[in-house]
Amino acid sequence: MTHNAKAMLDTYPKDLGGVDLLALAACIEACFECAQTCTACADACLSEDMVADLTKCIRTNLDCADVCETTGRVLSRHTGYDANVTRALLEACQAACKACADECEQHAQMHEHCRVCAEACRRCERACAELLAALG
Repeated sequence: MTHNAKAMLDTYPKDLGGVDLLALAACIEACFECAQTCTACADACLSEDMVADLTKCIRTNLDCADVCETTGRVLSRHTGYDANVTRALLEACQAACKACADECEQHAQMHEHCRVCAEACRRCERACAELLAALG
């Protein structure tokens, strides 16, 4: 974790209410890390000789990357916060991460990039679940 998300939360000029800042920061960072890892995994899959066998993995990676990127960006904004949108986005991110991790785990013994990606997806999935629990 780079701690930039927490530093930015600490500098926000308004009251953020009772939100768990550590869980929020961890989730933001996990989302961006997962987005980057999924993008890189999709690219690595495209370079494999058996790329046709990895079509679903590539698609799942790219979907997960887009959802994680969007979730991280929305979680980084607090002015005019909408709890319902945040919860829905966290649930979608958690589902995308689970689907991507499940898919990547099927290829992890043959492709190291899929193993690394599955781990990043599981971390993000947990971070989303922990933030959802903290939000109540």
